[in-house]
Formats: sequence, C-alpha cells, structure tokens
Amino acid sequence: MPIGNPMAFKAPKALEVVAWKIRFNQLASRKTIYWGGMQYRKEIDGLRAVAVLPVILFHAGFSVFGGGYVGVDVFFVISGYLITSILIDDLEQDDFSILRFYERRARRILPALFAVMLACLPFAYMWMTPSQLEKFGQSLGAVVLFVSNWLFWQDVGYFASEVELKPLLHTWSLAVEEQYYLMFPVLLLLLWRLGRPFAFGLVMLLAAMSLLLAEWGWRNEPEINFYFTFSRFWELLAGSMCALLSAGQKQRSSNILGALGLALIGFSIFYYDGSTPFPSLYTVVPVAGAALIILFGDKNTWVSRLLSARGFVGIGLISYSAYLWHQPLFAFARLRSLTEPNHYLMGVLAVIAIILAWATWRWIEQPFRKSPNPLLATRRSVFVASGAVGALFFSIGLAGHLSGGFPSRESNGEDLASLDARIIVNYGLHKDCERTFNDSANCVTSPVPEVLLWGDSYAMHLAQGVLASEQNIALQQQTISGCAPIIGMAQVGSHKCIDFNDEVVSWLRAHENVQLVVLSSRFSLLYTGESIMVANGGEIAHPDVGLFAAALIDTVNEIRETGAKVIIVSPTPSSGWNNGQCLARSVYFDSDEAACDFELDTGTVVFDLLRSVESDVPVYWLHEDYCAEEVCDIMQDDTFIYRDAGHLSKEGSAYLGRVNAWIREFRAKAN
Repeated sequence: MPIGNPMAFKAPKALEVVAWKIRFNQLASRKTIYWGGMQYRKEIDGLRAVAVLPVILFHAGFSVFGGGYVGVDVFFVISGYLITSILIDDLEQDDFSILRFYERRARRILPALFAVMLACLPFAYMWMTPSQLEKFGQSLGAVVLFVSNWLFWQDVGYFASEVELKPLLHTWSLAVEEQYYLMFPVLLLLLWRLGRPFAFGLVMLLAAMSLLLAEWGWRNEPEINFYFTFSRFWELLAGSMCALLSAGQKQRSSNILGALGLALIGFSIFYYDGSTPFPSLYTVVPVAGAALIILFGDKNTWVSRLLSARGFVGIGLISYSAYLWHQPLFAFARLRSLTEPNHYLMGVLAVIAIILAWATWRWIEQPFRKSPNPLLATRRSVFVASGAVGALFFSIGLAGHLSGGFPSRESNGEDLASLDARIIVNYGLHKDCERTFNDSANCVTSPVPEVLLWGDSYAMHLAQGVLASEQNIALQQQTISGCAPIIGMAQVGSHKCIDFNDEVVSWLRAHENVQLVVLSSRFSLLYTGESIMVANGGEIAHPDVGLFAAALIDTVNEIRETGAKVIIVSPTPSSGWNNGQCLARSVYFDSDEAACDFELDTGTVVFDLLRSVESDVPVYWLHEDYCAEEVCDIMQDDTFIYRDAGHLSKEGSAYLGRVNAWIREFRAKAN
C-alpha cells in the first residue's frame, strides 16, 4: 500500500492528536529513505487522503461511498510514481542498489504491518470459530510471504468465507505491490541502459497488456481477476509512466486537467458500486484521475492548493497505518456482533482507526525510518529482524492451520468444533457438484435418477432436505454457484453459466427417466448489472422482470418437452446480515438468539419475478416453512436454519425437508 511521507508536515487543528512537526525547508535538501532526492510534493500526501478515506468509509458500510474501493487503485498509481521516481533518481546518480531498495521497503512496510498483525492475534483467538481461525492462520502466513492476494483468490464465490469477517483481507493490495517491486526495479535497471524513451515505450506496452488481461479477466474469471497480480500491474505501471514522463522535467501545470483528475476520482467513488466490474476499463477512470493530478498538479493549481491543505496532508501522512488498522477493527466488530454493527459504531471505529494510525506513524513508523539514527541502524539488522519476526508470524499461522483453528477451545460450555460444524459449507450431495457440470457419482444417489435438482447454490442447499424427506430418492444434482437455471441468459461475463445450462438440458433430454425437475436460484444476481448476457454473445441493456419471466417460462417449457414435471423453489429471504454467524455467535457469546430473527420482505424483485410466473409454473415458497406473521424465526427446535446470509445449513435443510416432506409436496404441486 502506498504510504505516507516522513517529511515535514504541520498538523491540522482538526487532528489535535497530531502534534508532530517537522520543518520541510530543513529536510528538503536531505536525501531521505522514502523520497530519495526528489522534491517533496504536499499534494501527493493530500491525494493519499482522498484515496484512504473513501476506502475506510466504504468498508464501514456507508453506501454513499459505493465506489470507495477505488481508493486502492489511486494508491497503486501513487506508489508506482513515487517508487519509480526514487529509482530513476538513483539510476541517474549511478547509485542504484537493489539491497538498499528492499531495505527502504522493509523499513516502510513491515514495522506497522507487524504491529497490526500482533494486535489481531488475541481477538482472533477469542472470537473466531475454528474454521475462521484456521483461515486467519493461513492469512498470517500469506501476509508474511506477500502472497495474500493468491490466498484470497482461492476463497472466492458464494461459499467463500465472508470477506467482511477477514481481518487481513486488505493485505491483498500490499501483496500486489510487493510482487510488483520484486520485478520492476530489475526491469527498470535493464531498460535504463537502452534509454528513457525505450523504457517508457516498453512500460506502456506492458501496461496495455495488463489492462487487456484485466478486461478479459472480469468477463471470464471475475472473482479471481480482482486479486490477480497481472490484472493489477497496469495501475502501478501507470504511476511508473508518470515518473518517466516527469523525471528531470519542470512540473507541468494545468488547472483544468488537475481539476478533471479530481473529478474523475470523485465520480468513481460516488457512482461506482459493487456491481461495477473491477479491475477493467472502468478502472481507467480513477487511475487516469490520479495520473492527471500527479502530472499537472503544480503547487499553484487549484487542486494542488486544495490537496495541500493541512487536513489532507495530515491524513495522507498516516494513510498507510490508517489503511492497515481499518479492516481489522471493522472485521472484529462484525465478529463480535450478532448482526451488522450500526453506522454509529462503524463511524466511531473509523475515527479510532485514524487515531491508531497517528500513534502507529508517530511511535512505530517514524522511529524505524528516521534519519540519521533509525531503529535497527544497519541494513543487516533490518533484514535479520524482518526475517525473524516474519518467521514467528508464519509459525503462528502454520499452527492455526495445522490444528484446524484450535478446535478444542470452548466458550460458555459449547464445544467450538461442534458449533462450527453447524454452519459448515453446504455443498448439497458433495463438493464435486459445486463448480461445473459433471456426471460424478458423488452428485447422484442412483444410477437411474428420477429427480433433477438444477440451479445455483440456492438449489444446492436443498439437497439435504430432499434426502431427508425421502431417503431412497433417486436424485441428481446439477448446480453451479452463481448460475441461475435460465437457458441462454446469464450475468455479463458468466459464459460458463450459459454453457452449463445448455449441458444440463442436453443431459435431461438423454435421461427420459427423470420425472421431476426442481429449479431454484437466488435469481437476484441477474439484476445486479445494467445489462444481461444472452446466448449469442450479445447483451441486453436494462433488463426488466418481464424479460426474465419470459426466459424462465421458456426454460420450463423446454423441460416439459422431455416429459418431466417442474417446480420452482423460492430462495430464502435475507435479513441483511449473516444469519448463520448470528446464530453461532449467539451461542458462542451466550446471547439471545431471537436477535437473529428478522422481518420478512416480500417486495423484492425476486418475489416479483416468481409471482409473475406462478400462474404458469408452481412455486414452492420456502419461507412459509419457518416465517410466520411476517417474522422469520431462523432457529427451529434448536436447529440452525441458515448457515450464512441466505443459504440453509445442512441441519436446517434436513430439518425442513423432514418436517415438511418436500418431495411429496413437490410432486403434488409440480406440473
């Protein structure tokens, strides 16, 4: 993560705690660890503040900052610019040292990072279930090795551990940066010998290739694309290109272009949301905004004067530590609460993140970077200490992983391993059935199936209930997370869903013994974008309920042509928080589980969709099994009905299937 400048700043009055003053005019002539020989630019620190505050407020859950995550992209550009400028300065002075470069990075990154990781340990041990603690241990090891982005892309999709409960999730961006800095200094050293124009041209080519990969990635592998190293490199390379254009040149000045840059960043923060593909061509907007400010933000421009204000500079200087602290604070608050913490609490925690950031900057960051007498004065001591502390954290993480999250712990007399098992991932018949079409023996209970369960994970979670309602049933499961069972239609970028549904139809035509097809899906994923993808590779803009209803009826008719009957099972209603975690934590912390109950909302687009097709195909309204008088009671006879925000737990699915004998009801209602 790009981080604050150790040089002078005058603390803003609004931040009384920031009392540390260093006069810039005394240090400007020095060659510092972070800035090298380049001239200090206050507006860069101000730009950091513009980046970090929306990130914090976005993760706190303030919806007005729906695109606040673009702050990370702005940081990437700043980091690429500053580090490349320092490298260029070293190269021009014939003073390039790869060991000194990594010493600077270690002093800048590791002390604050290790302090935050240490602070996380006791809360993780006290408040996490074994499965959560096991994954936290994995993240400790991944952070130390700077590969946490690789770890987190392995844990994506419907059944990923909830991202808001991962204290170290935000370190994925640190990993991307360090992977960049593992390669880029050596590349720049080689290119420098061929001349700056050649270096700029090749860097621009690499950036274009990385951007094209990101655009391809969101359309084909959107979940992995977000964390993928080479899908993000172009953003850092954009900053490097700014440095190559600026080195040795007088600072460019343009009020219009500088203001345009700030407007582009602001537009992204307030207009983008979770449905915006990222990274992609959409990411060019905030990246270009940051580049314009860097290139044209002369100190006399409007934008530079704004960003050079003491408040912006003060926040910018502590932005790295603020970024480090905010996610653990929010994650542990959510882990300790039964339901989603309110905005007041999250706002208070955001302020606490800033206060902790200042303290970390003042007493941890600065002592390790002060010149001429920093802590760990020699390069050898920096590398030895970094390796030793890193090895300690890696060992702790390995212990958490190998032990399975220390399952022997107890809380309020409840065995945590047993509690964790109640909200374990519900793959239906088997995890083989989750990611692709297949004829695995694990996904069928009889060589001659009579019932087909088809859809996404909201079909998948019904399998345990179907088996409980009729143990000897000949059931075939064909499900992929995120793929609604509508032929020829899917989210933009989800080619696999269209192919999967075509394969299921072909399979169904070849199995005339199938008597009943149970369709289920969350369906709402189809509404998350401004367009929908159709089978011929085209897109339909601004789809409505009528379009989806017609496509769903067409799918039902295709099934009926095979001779099978059809019933649609509605998805579970949502409360807006993680119901399964709420129930588990109510037991864990000996709280009233009634706090997990919620009011039923039947005014959603999915309810509208299913009501619109109910006259043509029967719908089994799942919520009627556990919601009464507009209130959903998600613990029945000491059974956890939910495992997360929307999916049934294994025991919940089996309980409802057993109590309500689903298959008999499905057969009676189907036509």
